[in-house]
Amino acid sequence: MSLAFASLPAVQPAGGAHGDFVVNGPAKHGFGLGKVNAFPVTLASTVAMFAALSGRGRAKRSRLPRNESRPTTVVTSPPGKSYKDLTSSPAETYKTLVQASIELKSQSWQKTLVASMMGGAYVGMACLLSFVLGGNMFSQHMAQMVAFAAAFPCKLNLLLILQSGGQLFSGNSATMAMGVLEKKVTIKDLVRNWSITYAGNMLGCLLVGLAANYSGILTGGAMNMIVTNVVKKCSGAFGPTLVKGVMCNWLICLAVWLCTMAKGLGGKMIGAWFPISMFVAIGFEHSVTNMFILPAGLLAGAPVSIFDMLLKNLIPVTIGNAIAGALVVAVSMSFSFGRLGKQKTQQLSP
Repeated sequence: MSLAFASLPAVQPAGGAHGDFVVNGPAKHGFGLGKVNAFPVTLASTVAMFAALSGRGRAKRSRLPRNESRPTTVVTSPPGKSYKDLTSSPAETYKTLVQASIELKSQSWQKTLVASMMGGAYVGMACLLSFVLGGNMFSQHMAQMVAFAAAFPCKLNLLLILQSGGQLFSGNSATMAMGVLEKKVTIKDLVRNWSITYAGNMLGCLLVGLAANYSGILTGGAMNMIVTNVVKKCSGAFGPTLVKGVMCNWLICLAVWLCTMAKGLGGKMIGAWFPISMFVAIGFEHSVTNMFILPAGLLAGAPVSIFDMLLKNLIPVTIGNAIAGALVVAVSMSFSFGRLGKQKTQQLSP
C-alpha cells in the first residue's frame, strides 16, 4: 500500500456500505500518490491495517519467553589493556613533573620566552571569549559572571597550553619547585624560569589585549563587563587578594597535575575543566589571567591607574600564586611521593 506524506489531498465521501472515501487531486508535497481520481479507503481496511501492524509488534516482542531476560551489553576494555592504562598513578605523575622540570631547566631562554608568550596568548583569548559571551548575552552582572565561569573553561586554554608546549608562570611555579625539592634543579634555575615565563605570559596577554582593542571586539556589553571586573579587582586590600591568589593557583596546579596524570585527550580535557571552573566561579585571582584583564580593561576606559593594577592586584596575586605552587602543591606532593616523604620515613624507622 502506498502512503502519502506531508500535505494530504482533500477527501470527499463517496457513499457505499462501509462509508468509503475518495481521494481527489494530487499530493502537493513530499512523496505522494500523484494524481488519483478514485482511490477508495474504507474504514474496515484502515482498522485491518492497524491490527496487522500491532500483531507484528506483539509477535516480535513475544519471541523471548517471559521468564527470560534480554541480553545486556557488557562494556569491556580492549584486549591486553585495563582502565588503569587511562591514567598514571600519583607517584608516576610526580616523577613525570620532576622530569619536566629538568627539561625546562635545560631549555634555552628564547624557547622558554616563545612558549610562555603562546601560553599568555591562549589565556587572553579564553578571557576574551568569556567577556564577549557574558557581556553581550546578559545585562545583569551576576548572569554575566555565570556565563564567564561557563565559557572560560570552554576554550580549555590550559589544555591548549599543555598540548602545544606552551608555558605558564602559575603552572611552572609548582613544576620547578618539585625539581628543586628533588635536587634535580637549582634555585637559580627556578628563578630563571619563573622570570622568563612571567615576562612571556605578560607579553602574550598584552598582545591579545591590544589586538582586541584595535579590532573593536571589546565594545558594548563586553566593555562594560571588563571595566566592572577591573574596578572590582583593584578595590581589594593586599592581604585578601594575596590569599585569593594562593587558592587560585592551588586549583590550577591541580589541573596541571590531573592533565599530566591522564594519558588520553578526553581525560586531559576533564582534568583541565573542573579545577579552572572552580577558581573562576568562586572568584579567585590568577596572575596570568589578570595580565590580560587589567590592561584590556584599562584600554576600555576603566577608572584605575597602572599603580592600582600593580599594587592592589598583580603583585599580591603573583606572590600568592608562587606560594601556592612552590609551598602548597610542590611541598605536599614531595612529602607524599618524593624525597621529603622518604626523609621523614627514614627518621621514623628504628
